[in-house]
Amino acid sequence: MFHGGGPCSTQGSSGEDPSVSLFREYLRLKTVHPEPDYDAALRFLDRIAEELDLPMKKIEEHWKYDAFTAVKDAEGNIYGRGAQDMKSVTIQYIQAIRRLKAEGSQPVRTVHLMFVPDEEVGGHKGMETFVTHPEFQKLNIGFALDEGLASPGEAFTVFYGERNPWWITIHCPGNPGHGSRFVENTAAEKLRSIINSFMDFRETEKQSQCFTLGDVTTVNMTMVQGGVAYNVIPAEMEVSFDLRIPPTVNLQGFEKQIKLWCKEAGEGITYEFAQKHMNQNVTSTEESDPWWNAFSTTCKAMNMVLEKEIFPAATDSRFIRAVGIPAVGFSPMNRTPILLHDHNEFLNEQVFLSGIDVYQRLILALSSVPAFPDETNPFL
Repeated sequence: MFHGGGPCSTQGSSGEDPSVSLFREYLRLKTVHPEPDYDAALRFLDRIAEELDLPMKKIEEHWKYDAFTAVKDAEGNIYGRGAQDMKSVTIQYIQAIRRLKAEGSQPVRTVHLMFVPDEEVGGHKGMETFVTHPEFQKLNIGFALDEGLASPGEAFTVFYGERNPWWITIHCPGNPGHGSRFVENTAAEKLRSIINSFMDFRETEKQSQCFTLGDVTTVNMTMVQGGVAYNVIPAEMEVSFDLRIPPTVNLQGFEKQIKLWCKEAGEGITYEFAQKHMNQNVTSTEESDPWWNAFSTTCKAMNMVLEKEIFPAATDSRFIRAVGIPAVGFSPMNRTPILLHDHNEFLNEQVFLSGIDVYQRLILALSSVPAFPDETNPFL
């Protein structure tokens, strides 16, 4: 109800109206993008609801729990960013080494644990640089374990190679003009041709009968840019694609195909790569290979079924293989949905603990591979 008389208010101890104080308090919460402090805003509103004795309901999507509180539910599922990629494996490595040291194990080879940054954004300032560093070369690495993926079934997936990531941007110039006219040879016409060529190829690969994602080339259009106003035909437009190419594809031949698509789309089209990985080394999975034999034999002794695949995305393993060192990607997480980078990423407690046992035996087996005739001071 509104009163017709003059304004009245209750003053705070500082002489300021409590409503103004509350308003100023709310303004101090930094809720602007790109890093809004929504948690602080929720705490503020929670407090107000309690003060007013009002019910409050939060409608939250995606994560069941805060992504950094490591909640363990009644089923033993531990939720958190990094539960699968890769904080779990980090701790599994550490605990496996802790157990081996406690047992007094004396491996033939030295075991190095490497914690390298920048992998999620391409690894250029991390492993790609580190493998060329003198300190890395001094380690005299013989074999490397790196990250794998969870597996929903009983089997464990092991990756012996990976697809080459190509991030390409194609620039399409054309005649500018007013939006009311039929201007010929526009940037948009060329852009459409480029998009059609890439997406037609994408559909062909999508329909492939290959068994796993790592066996085909994926194509995804990720960015389109161009134009300044609704009624202005732009002089240039560009489109970017994320390509992941398996090691069975001839990379030079594939780039020739891209050049042909550009030529067919019109004059003046150019392209550039933000990332263009060309090494196609894979790690041997022949039983005659000492490293693979030690890995697979140990897994079989634990009644583990292995499924060998090409990794569908990209890891630091590609930089290690590029300098001639065999590497496999492996995360002992079976009976687990693949949720890396996803909402509600979790790993079950028992799967996590079992993984420590797996690594304990694998590290011991791999570090016990005898020296090769051409090796000196062998290291793992």
